[in-house]
Amino acid sequence: MSVPVNIIWFRRDLRLTDNAALYHALKTTKPVLPIFVFDINILNQLEDKQDRRVSFIHAALQQMQEALIKLGSSLEVYYGTPFEVFQKLSQKYQIESVFTNHDYEPYAKERDQNIALSLGSQGITFHSFKDQVIFEKTEVVKDDGTPYTIFTPYSRKWKAKLSDKDLTSYPVEKYEAHYFKQSPQDIPSLASMGFEDNLTPFPSGELSIETVKKYSEQRNYPALENGTSKLGVHLRFGTISIRALAKIVMPLNETFLNELIWRDFYHMILWNFPRVGKGESFKPAYDLIPWRNNELEFQAWCAGKTGYPIVDAGMRELNATGFMHNRVRMIVASFLCKHLLIDWRWGEAYFAQKLLDFDLAANNGGWQWASSSGCDAAPYFRVFNPTLQTEKFDKDLKYIKKWVPEFQEFNYPAPIVVHEFARKRVLDVYAKALKEN
Repeated sequence: MSVPVNIIWFRRDLRLTDNAALYHALKTTKPVLPIFVFDINILNQLEDKQDRRVSFIHAALQQMQEALIKLGSSLEVYYGTPFEVFQKLSQKYQIESVFTNHDYEPYAKERDQNIALSLGSQGITFHSFKDQVIFEKTEVVKDDGTPYTIFTPYSRKWKAKLSDKDLTSYPVEKYEAHYFKQSPQDIPSLASMGFEDNLTPFPSGELSIETVKKYSEQRNYPALENGTSKLGVHLRFGTISIRALAKIVMPLNETFLNELIWRDFYHMILWNFPRVGKGESFKPAYDLIPWRNNELEFQAWCAGKTGYPIVDAGMRELNATGFMHNRVRMIVASFLCKHLLIDWRWGEAYFAQKLLDFDLAANNGGWQWASSSGCDAAPYFRVFNPTLQTEKFDKDLKYIKKWVPEFQEFNYPAPIVVHEFARKRVLDVYAKALKEN
C-alpha cells in the first residue's frame, strides 16, 4: 500500500522559511514530501554545460537537503519532465494534494495548467500560491480595473495598497514536524545531467544594511564593490524572501524599494500582456523597425570588442561572472539597439543565456525599455552616449580598467561606429518606421 502524502513542489522558491506554498502544505494533516524537478524542457535549451544557474540551483538544493535531513526528512530531486515525474510519484505515493507557488512565465503557466489537469484526472488537487512578488496579476490596477502600463502611478498605488499583512512572513517553522520522514535521498549530480560544476563564486545573499542606506547615492557607479545588493539571483531562485527583503528596506531607502516595485511591475506586465514574453513589442509599431542585424557587429558586442570601453567592460563582466551592473545594463542595451540597430530580441536572448539573475519579466522589460518598444520605455530619441555615461558614472575609469585593461593600447579596437553618426541614423530609422505606421 503506497504512503499517503501531500507534495511541496519547489521551483523558484528554494528556501525552507517564509515560503507560502510550503506553509500551506505543512499546515495540512498529511505528511509533506518536498520535491524538485530538474526540468529537461528547460535544461535542454541551455547550450552552456557550465551554466552558472544550474550550479546555483544545485548548491541551493544541497543546502535545503542538509536542513531537511536534520528534521528527519529529505528532498526528492528528479531529472526529467514534470509530467513524467508526477507519473512516477503517483505510482510510488498516495498523493492527496500538490502545493506550489505561482510562476508567471509563458512556459510555466502552460506547464502548471497541464500538470493540474493531469493530477485532477487522478483525484489529486493542485494548489498554487503567490510567493515571489508582493503584488501580482491584477492586485494593483487603475480605478477602472485595467492594468497599469506606466510605472509611476503603478508604484503610487502599490505603496498606498501595501499593509503589514502583505509583508508578514509565513511561520513555516511551527509545522516542521509535518515533513514526510524518510532517509536521505540522493540528489542527481550535475555530471549525470550533462552539466559541469561552475565554481565561479556566487553573491552571498546577505543584505548589507549600509548598502541599502547608501543605495540612492551609490547605485549608479559600477566600480563600487558594494554599491548594489547583488541579490538578484537570490530573488530569482527564491533563496531569500521578497517579503523579508521589502520589510527591511522599506524604512531605509525608497529608491531601493522602488527597484522591488519595478520587479512586481514587470511581472504584472508579463501576466496581463503575455505577448511580450513571446517576442512581441509592447508597442506593436516598434515591431516594424527595419533592424540592421549585422552579425559581425553583434559578435563584437557579445565579446566586449566594440571600441567603447564602458560597453566592452559590461559585456566582459557579464561573460566572466554572469553579473552586470544595472547602469551598465542600460548602456550596453541602448548601444546594441540604437548605435548598432540590432533587434532588442538578440540582446534579450544573449542576456537570457548569460545572466545569473535572468528573469524573463525583468529582462524583457529592461530590453524593451532600452529599445523604446516597451511600456513606460525611454523615448526613442533618447540615445545613451557611452562617453558621457563614462564621465558621469566611471570618471576615474576604475570599472573600465578592471575589465578592459588594454583600452588605451594600440591593440584595442577603434570604435565600431561613431556616436554622432549612429545617433542620427537611429533617429532617422525610428522616425521613418513610426511615421509610416
